[in-house]
Amino acid sequence: MYIVLCFVELQITFNYNAAGFSAKLSEQHLESLKGVDGFLSASRDELRTLHTTHSLQFLGLREGQGLWSAGNLGSDVIIGLVDTSARDSNGHGTHTASTAGGNLVGRANIFGRANGTAAGMRQTARIAAYKACYELGCADSAMDQAVKDGIDVLSLSLGGAARPYYNSAVAVGAFGAIKKGVIVSTSAGNSGPNSYTVTNVAPWLMTVAASSTDRSFVAQVRLGDGQIFSGASLFAGKPTKQLPLVTSGSLSSTLVKGKNVICVRGGDIGRVEKGQVVKAAGGAGMILANSMEQGEETFADAHVLPAISLGASDSEAIIKYSIHSNNTTASMGPNSVDPYILKPDVTAPGVNILAAWPKNVSPTRLESDKRSVLFNILSGTSMSCPHVSGLIALLKSLRRDWSPAAIKSALMTTAYVHDSKNNLISDAAAALNGSKYANPFRASDPGLIYNISTSDYLDHLCGLNYSSEQMALFAGEKFTCPAGSHFRLGDLNYPSFVVIFSTKFTGTTYNRTVTNVGIAVSTYSVKVIEPEGVSITVQPKVLKFRKMGENLSYKVTFKAKKGKGTMPTKSSFGSLEWVSAGMYSVKSPIAVTWSNNLY
Repeated sequence: MYIVLCFVELQITFNYNAAGFSAKLSEQHLESLKGVDGFLSASRDELRTLHTTHSLQFLGLREGQGLWSAGNLGSDVIIGLVDTSARDSNGHGTHTASTAGGNLVGRANIFGRANGTAAGMRQTARIAAYKACYELGCADSAMDQAVKDGIDVLSLSLGGAARPYYNSAVAVGAFGAIKKGVIVSTSAGNSGPNSYTVTNVAPWLMTVAASSTDRSFVAQVRLGDGQIFSGASLFAGKPTKQLPLVTSGSLSSTLVKGKNVICVRGGDIGRVEKGQVVKAAGGAGMILANSMEQGEETFADAHVLPAISLGASDSEAIIKYSIHSNNTTASMGPNSVDPYILKPDVTAPGVNILAAWPKNVSPTRLESDKRSVLFNILSGTSMSCPHVSGLIALLKSLRRDWSPAAIKSALMTTAYVHDSKNNLISDAAAALNGSKYANPFRASDPGLIYNISTSDYLDHLCGLNYSSEQMALFAGEKFTCPAGSHFRLGDLNYPSFVVIFSTKFTGTTYNRTVTNVGIAVSTYSVKVIEPEGVSITVQPKVLKFRKMGENLSYKVTFKAKKGKGTMPTKSSFGSLEWVSAGMYSVKSPIAVTWSNNLY
């Protein structure tokens, strides 16, 4: 049956991830369209924002060794990037594409800093770049075409506000992609450190947070009393002399001309743009100060004047000095749309990342900046997302028969929580970094995986009480949740656990199933670190596998320890780990949310 809609000005039709079209409609025409037989849903096209070398070594990847010596370095895998394109006037798309799948390039640097060999996560993987992002933002398009073109991995370093999945073109489009075996990697957003800021939260998405690495771009500021503070900068000019220090309460040229100006990070002005404003007002230099909320993470930017980024403690000391003498970039959980799904899923390098840059775009993107570079350093979850997209391509080339959920599980359950000095990574809260740092070596042989089918995801959406019309967006056909069925949100076979306690809910049991992808005959014992104020029981405590591909199930019971000492007021964290005789460690984070009036 064909329906002719004379008032519709079609823009794009979608036939692969989800059936539909985009069109320019008045409110009156939209109401008329809703009355047409077969209408399912309509949502306003949203402009989304971009979430903006050494990270290879940081992740343990070496040329010709380990995973980089196998599978022809992923030449049979196609990574699709929906961004500003590789031929862009912004630089973001070039940067993300080269991070995911760029070839080896020697003598890569910016202003002589970070000199060395640059490469993407999966060298020689084929790149398909789709332009969906322009100066004003990124429209909801390109995903359908990417899946039609036969990509294996879809990388989305962009996002908007978290919203119900049926109102999210990314969530709906990505669900269509995973039904065709395409893994979708997305950035978590840069709105942290406040809670409930994480975006791209659907359970079928790989949501990536950003972290720093062990590389630094050191710059220093020396105060008049001899104190020296170290921070980060890429400014390539000459340093300033000893000059008066002022705060940026006012940028009147009479107050700041010829002086070093302290500017606090944040607000509606970017880091480099703040420096441009200071320079325009006659300032000689800038100290970009973190608030206590922003923490100690610093950013190396190609400033247009002598400038330095300082952590919160040093910033506080310098501000106090100026008065008396006259990284956390990743968005934080919990998941505001689907509270029983822990997000972000995994963390990857995203601070001070060197990657390719178009010659026609200055390193600061400012019109007044006439410098030209071949590489640039950016920070944000836009940079961490293509790291994981490249790792997914690497795993895909090695494990062609694994489902998107299996590859996601492998990356999540093998992530590490200690740094190179065996210290617990500072952002220890599971709600910030999910399953912690991606570990490509262990992910290629995880031992066990948590698999999830598309029907499992549909059951989960039924648990969210979606209507038949909303369910049809994901099922691709008429779909009604079984009458009388009760789908518990905590029972989705996800590689992490979220428990929400309240005055009327102080205990629950979750079910999980793991699949053996390691040694055929193997035994796993459970190891639990209980969150504060929670007792955990696992049955059975031992899993014995007899063959590859075998599925075994277990139950986890969580109970609140009421009246036993001081209880958490908001959240507490732990882990559940299946260990096999020194061969495998399959670890899942546990996040518990507490009602303030529980005790």
